[in-house]
Amino acid sequence: MSLKMIRAAACLELMDEPHEARLLLLLFAAAKKTNRPIDGLTKLAKLDFLLRYPNCLERALLATKKDPDKAKIQPYERANIETKMIRFRYGPWDHRYRRWIALLIARGLVQTAIEGRTVRVRLTERGRSVADSIVEHAEYSDIAERSRTIAKEFSHMSGTRLKEFIYEVFPELADMRWGEEIVL
Repeated sequence: MSLKMIRAAACLELMDEPHEARLLLLLFAAAKKTNRPIDGLTKLAKLDFLLRYPNCLERALLATKKDPDKAKIQPYERANIETKMIRFRYGPWDHRYRRWIALLIARGLVQTAIEGRTVRVRLTERGRSVADSIVEHAEYSDIAERSRTIAKEFSHMSGTRLKEFIYEVFPELADMRWGEEIVL
């Protein structure tokens, strides 16, 4: 791989927009027709973990006795993880979630509500419209399809149950140190 390619990949990882688009698609899929929110940033992070790591989605589907082909992993994705997450106290996490949610709020695409200690994240009408238009782009078709699969198979779990499930299916995460980059 050339240095130019490495620099381009690093620059892409630092851009917020691809991450925001991915989160919009995940929220859109989880909302279904009722615009149901995702209850908690931890839950959002765990669902996003499965979206960012399609090989892990495949493993999670197998663990729930679902068809692993629903992950629709492309051959180039088997050895390529474009977006990194780190091991955190509650499992896979990216320190930028609060930033991305704040940017989505500032753009009028999502709204949040705090209930107790839980941050509920929901799309606005504008956010639903933008997510609906992103779904139409071919370059996002795999992410949109995986988002629907993740929403269908895993969004019914509470954030705590999802965290426990992640540690059951990916026990190697428990052995990682906090702050260590996840490579699966």
